[in-house]
Amino acid sequence: MNALPAPLTTGPEITRSDAQATYVSYWFVDGADHGRAVLDQVVTAWEQTPWPEGLLSLSCYLATDGSTVLTYAQCAGPDVHGPFLRGLPAGPARVEPIAFRLHRSVVVDPAAGAPGTLVAASFDVDGAERQRHIVETVARTLEQAPTGGQAGLIAAHFHLSVDGSRVLNFAEWTSDEAHAAFLDGATRHRSLRLAQDTPGVRPIGYKRYRLHRSLGVGSA
Repeated sequence: MNALPAPLTTGPEITRSDAQATYVSYWFVDGADHGRAVLDQVVTAWEQTPWPEGLLSLSCYLATDGSTVLTYAQCAGPDVHGPFLRGLPAGPARVEPIAFRLHRSVVVDPAAGAPGTLVAASFDVDGAERQRHIVETVARTLEQAPTGGQAGLIAAHFHLSVDGSRVLNFAEWTSDEAHAAFLDGATRHRSLRLAQDTPGVRPIGYKRYRLHRSLGVGSA
């Protein structure tokens, strides 16, 4: 059954139990105004097209430096997103995404409320075993870190690309300032060193984003 989505006031519920497939796309834009205009085109295309059953949410983000936009879509399964995307009008709404699955979440502060900043950190990896290995390594570091060493981190959500080539840490933070303080701390340096020293794993980097607009058709 098809339904029109509704605007959401917050970003996605990343750990919702019915979201079994995630699709992430990102590309460079010519500044913040251009980025907002591009994302508005994406949202308009998605909100004017009835969603098939199993399409759950779309969240659009603009990088804090205005250089990049990112979209994050959740589906109940792997067979929904592709046909829907191909039916959208030509333009930015049809940018081909990378298919991911949420593998593990480390929730540090569940009472923190809606995140003020989203940090997307990526790793290039050599296959599924390396994906799981680096996620377990970094997740264990976060779980064992002193509370003060990651103040402001709400949760880190580790996604594995379906093709075995990428890991995405979609991390929710209270603010840019909290993440900046974390970058100078021991926990981050230890996680980065472990990633750099792990064969078959190459850190790509990170970027901070803020939610621009979000759509959904229900909750878990």
